[in-house]
Amino acid sequence: MAFDILELGTDDAHRLQQMLPMFGEAFDDAETYRGASRDYLTRLLGRDTFIAIAAIAGDEVVGGLAAYVLDKFEQERSEIYLYDLAVAEPHRRCGIATALIHKLQHIASRRGAYVIFVQADHGDDPAIALYTKLGGREDVLHFDIDPLKSGTLY
Repeated sequence: MAFDILELGTDDAHRLQQMLPMFGEAFDDAETYRGASRDYLTRLLGRDTFIAIAAIAGDEVVGGLAAYVLDKFEQERSEIYLYDLAVAEPHRRCGIATALIHKLQHIASRRGAYVIFVQADHGDDPAIALYTKLGGREDVLHFDIDPLKSGTLY
């Protein structure tokens, strides 16, 4: 199968919008990925702290990656957090996910990033296998902390 890998810019909000239902289906979480406005996505794509990459086959978005650039304080460098990566079911096992990550590696190198990091859930064996093939593994704990809703402010 032939596909192209494209780094998305502000003129590509429609492609990022097409990625949303694919992410929702891949992660079985359609509610989270129900869609943001094209204006919002255009603004997001205009930020230097957000990276979106799409895999395109014909006119269809068949894979996608979203990442965030995190500027560090301890040194003048940045890290890139690969936040979401998905490939539509009929297009899996064709090298699309690897191609998306390779494109992110080129972007990270161009931007002078120190490292790309990504999380994978226990039991997500395809993701774990892919990331193990491409990088070193660290076993860490992840915590979600709710924003302060009430209480004492310091």
